[in-house]
Amino acid sequence: MLTSSSPSPLDGLRFAFGTLTVLPVRVRRWDRGAAHGGMLAAPAAGLVVGAAAACLGLLLLALGAGPLLAAVASAAVPAALTRGLHLDGLADTADGLGSGKPAEDALRIMKQSDIGPFGVITLVLTLLAQVAVLAQLYGDSWARGAAAAVTSAVAARLALTLAARTGVPAARPEGLGAAVAGVVPVRGALAAAAVCTLAAAAGGAFFGLYGAVRAALAMPLAVAAAELLLRHCLRRFGGVTGDVFGALEETAATAALVVLAFGH
Repeated sequence: MLTSSSPSPLDGLRFAFGTLTVLPVRVRRWDRGAAHGGMLAAPAAGLVVGAAAACLGLLLLALGAGPLLAAVASAAVPAALTRGLHLDGLADTADGLGSGKPAEDALRIMKQSDIGPFGVITLVLTLLAQVAVLAQLYGDSWARGAAAAVTSAVAARLALTLAARTGVPAARPEGLGAAVAGVVPVRGALAAAAVCTLAAAAGGAFFGLYGAVRAALAMPLAVAAAELLLRHCLRRFGGVTGDVFGALEETAATAALVVLAFGH
């Protein structure tokens, strides 16, 4: 729905939850103004997704399940709450990059409904890494596993905020990538990164000074990993697409978990 009035913060939240999750949120505006607020609010959507993932993992632990099953459940929740779109984007991006073809041909490969060998391998290794870290942390303590599920989900959506910053073009004139490319001012993206990092440090402080430092480092290192992928995609495709955003999200989530695994 397009409107000439200025979008409200609620419009931004609706955009964030309506496009980045399957929660029953009605997106009333689909314009650059709402996209600006929505991509700034992406970490908030990650907080909700991460909390849901942590809750299911903790529930299974409380019912007597082991840390591995709790980890699988926590990894499955983000996929379920996005209908697997981010994982699909990761697989499609891997196929496009792995094809070695020019940008136009690679983008065409990414639009195909099937998944190639590069996509399958990337999906398997990514999910294995996520489950392995979550199982390790749930095995250490329920609190560390839950905190990791939340932190990684927020870091994943923060990567989307940074990827939607001014100066990052869209690879196609249509699709989600075109709708959100360049809508977030660089200062706004950096402010969101600072807030998320401070929040992660505050949460990590529950586990002592080392926990606070590790959680704080998880945010910038996760988005740094996503930034490396983003720059590679910009060179290969000439811009971002919805699939690239999905790949960035999964890359940041996995990188954050790997950082949180150190020291255990």
